[in-house]
Amino acid sequence: MGALRTESVERAMSILNAFSTQRPSMSLAELAEETGLHKSTILRLTTSLAIYGFIQRDSAGRFSVGPSVWRLGLIFRQEFTRREDVAPALKALVDATGETASFYVRAGQDRVCLYRENSPNLLRYHVEEGMRLNLSTGASGMVLRHFTGETVADLSLFNINGTVSAVGQTVSDIASVSTPVFSKEGDFLGALTVSGLKSRLDQPAREKVTPLLESLARRLAD
Repeated sequence: MGALRTESVERAMSILNAFSTQRPSMSLAELAEETGLHKSTILRLTTSLAIYGFIQRDSAGRFSVGPSVWRLGLIFRQEFTRREDVAPALKALVDATGETASFYVRAGQDRVCLYRENSPNLLRYHVEEGMRLNLSTGASGMVLRHFTGETVADLSLFNINGTVSAVGQTVSDIASVSTPVFSKEGDFLGALTVSGLKSRLDQPAREKVTPLLESLARRLAD
């Protein structure tokens, strides 16, 4: 028997999920187009969301996420490795590779970029903190699925330390290599990842960065 679902809650969540760093605010018409919901439904749901601070609307009638989303985001982050611990590892990876370094965690059936240091290159893989991506793609997705007990099709892709690489899964011209991060107690925390253009982050480059990636992941457990 499937899990019980509440349609009104799912509709409200679809409104919140419609916002992104590329579209931090939207008109009623834009929200309707993005979510597929009727305008009257959006107005009804956003009124309730606004009461609890999850949605706000400015004088021009444009909607954006409210302060309660930020508060929950802070609570979410507190459950994971702290920024001050992860940031030096991300910077070291960017300095060594010139590519984007990220720390991903699993959130349901998504992977969330909790922290990142973007590549200084003009042509790069750009990811924003808080961005939700498909869990079924990318090297970080494979690491997150495998180390949270989900079956991954080809375990031979992982090395002895649980590191794996992927090419063209999330974006056709992007490659990535990812390794698991554990706490001192051995609890799985997330995936430390390097991503970049596959023309630069080719197989030799991924093999070259792997020892550094794994060393930095081990240090995060100290």
